[in-house]
Amino acid sequence: MADTSGRLLTLLSLLQTPREWPGPELARRLEVSERTVRNDVERLRRLGYPVAATRGAVGGYRLAAGTAMPPLLLDDDEAVAVAVSLRTASDGTVAGLEESSLRALTKLQQVLPRRLKDQVEALQAATVRVRYSGRRRVQPVDGTLLTHVAAATGAREVLRFSYADHAGAGSERRVEPYRLVSMGAKWYLVAYDLLRDDWRTFRLDRMRETRSVGHRFRARPLPEEDLAEYVARKTRQVRKVVTATVKVHASVAEVEERVVSWNKESVEALDDTTCLVRLSGASPREIAFWLGNVDADFEVVDSPDLAEAVRTLAARYARAV
Repeated sequence: MADTSGRLLTLLSLLQTPREWPGPELARRLEVSERTVRNDVERLRRLGYPVAATRGAVGGYRLAAGTAMPPLLLDDDEAVAVAVSLRTASDGTVAGLEESSLRALTKLQQVLPRRLKDQVEALQAATVRVRYSGRRRVQPVDGTLLTHVAAATGAREVLRFSYADHAGAGSERRVEPYRLVSMGAKWYLVAYDLLRDDWRTFRLDRMRETRSVGHRFRARPLPEEDLAEYVARKTRQVRKVVTATVKVHASVAEVEERVVSWNKESVEALDDTTCLVRLSGASPREIAFWLGNVDADFEVVDSPDLAEAVRTLAARYARAV
């Protein structure tokens, strides 16, 4: 009986991951026969766990949605990750989840072993969140939208939604969702766009009317292994609307150290103390601002708009003294 109980707990833990588990794979994991797996699935169902089974090449067993929330089995790392995530969600970056996150965190902390509580408290004490204000304040992502997209991603179900790009142009999208990526207060979805036959990233706060079409898809190879860097690079490309070349009276090493990487397109040495730098940004004013960080004399080579932005910024600084 002890072996059966332990095996049921292991099976339940596997089924709580967001994927289909083929019977043969479960049998290998549990070191039992496929018939025993089927019997264990029936035991879980009698205990109230809604275990769904599907046929086909991508089919198998998975824990479906039921009428009540079943107990969750978390290992130590998962429990710490959930606790830290709940604390993060309670700060208002995801709309509608502040109060519920605090309630869930309170319940979790009541049952955490002391060693895990210490880990959570240490992580929280060592973490500082940057809060933006004014024009840079990002609207919190709707909690219902976030959970809906996450559910479709975990279930590998095709997702439809209306989307507005950075310029405000609207379009209808039909995608295979693969990963959610959080960058500060912004959330991005990495998905394969079926209408454009290519990989795309979507900001969740620009998505509307999301709905699953009920069609499951076979997973494709991801565009890159590091999806966080992939999203970061894509967002940098969107910001690079304006480019300009300047001659900077500093060495390549000094420029490389002082100009942030996403602004810098290329650096070409003219001699030991002078180089040509190609910069990019959302506007000439933004490039002018970052040029002040170089802390060296410079000359605008090919952009009258940047030259005007530099003159405006210089006049503003001059009036301050």
